[in-house]
Amino acid sequence: MSGSFLLIIIIGLTGMFVQNKLKSKFKKYSLMHLQNGLSGKEIAEKMLTDNQITDVKVISVGGQLTDHYNPQNKTVNLSEAVYNQRNAASAAVAAHECGHAVQHAKAYPWLQLRSKLVPAVGISSKLASFILIAGIFTVESFPQLLLIGILLFAATVVFSIVTLPVEYDASNRALAWLENKNMLTSNEQGAAKDALKWAARTYVVAALNSIATLLYYLNIYNRRS
Repeated sequence: MSGSFLLIIIIGLTGMFVQNKLKSKFKKYSLMHLQNGLSGKEIAEKMLTDNQITDVKVISVGGQLTDHYNPQNKTVNLSEAVYNQRNAASAAVAAHECGHAVQHAKAYPWLQLRSKLVPAVGISSKLASFILIAGIFTVESFPQLLLIGILLFAATVVFSIVTLPVEYDASNRALAWLENKNMLTSNEQGAAKDALKWAARTYVVAALNSIATLLYYLNIYNRRS
């Protein structure tokens, strides 16, 4: 077993741990009802207003963990639970997604870079897996094909790395606003910070996994080409 493949397994197990921890944290903090009585929707709208953002709508979307900010149509999309509920977990998620809206309004460089990468990554991610598989089978006779696959996959690696400062900055903006505006009690603030900390770690694991996978394919290319 190669070192890079073993690394992928270790990171995969770490990812499972982080995901389970994240779910348990959000389940726990979903039971911590806010003393201010505000829903995720109301918290999101207030954060946007306090940042003088008037052209972004807060809407509800189906599913779980589907919360996101869409810079194309300027919408903060909150899952139904986050949109309607009034607890520390909802407050954390709603404020975090609004953190992306603030980034957009203030032309945060890392968000701008990630947005520019989206079209290229969308294409490369669809092609990379097929080309990599074909490249592995033909690496001795046609190593260039595997190299093309590696280059395509590298684009997704860059995207996952660029995502890290975007997500951490959004959480920092959210937590700073929640604290400065006295939106939460000290216990609620601590819960929101803990929830976002574990959410951010999922992006770290994803980035590490993509790097380890890239190293794995590079190892195959170097060994067989």
